[in-house]
Amino acid sequence: MSERTKIHLEYIINSSPRILYPYLIEPNELSQWFADEVMYHDGIYEFIWDNESHKAKLALSKENKSVRFKWIDDEPHFFEIEIIQDELTNDVALSITEYVKDENVEDRKKIWDNSISYLQSVIGA
Repeated sequence: MSERTKIHLEYIINSSPRILYPYLIEPNELSQWFADEVMYHDGIYEFIWDNESHKAKLALSKENKSVRFKWIDDEPHFFEIEIIQDELTNDVALSITEYVKDENVEDRKKIWDNSISYLQSVIGA
């Protein structure tokens, strides 16, 4: 098993937590920016990229705050997306934490960069 690196990324998003949150948890909204297709059945999310299926459980969700998905076929690894709002400026950021195989770190960062730009265009941020 290859080693994992915990990556932590942060993106400023011009949107409110209330508008952002459904894009982190609803299959239809997730499929607009995160995966090619997202299906949900019996508590399991199925994310499809390039015709490859990856299943995850929603391990944690706090409304308008954060979601954590645990990969079923890749325990104990998870990824978490947190909505952070600056109390002074009201700026909103998405904070992403993920465990990535060492050799994939740079690729994953690019993939998140791209995904977040899709998200921004979908919500008009």
